[in-house]
Amino acid sequence: MSKHRKHYTPQEKVSILRRHLIENVPVSDLCQEQKLQPRWG
Repeated sequence: MSKHRKHYTPQEKVSILRRHLIENVPVSDLCQEQKLQPRWG
């Protein structure tokens, strides 16, 4: 069984980044909401 990847539009990416940079939402919270694995490094 293969995993399906979510492809985010540029608008979706900006919206997620904006929440972190402007609204100070922690990356861990955003990853949890979007069901993403944070990549460090």
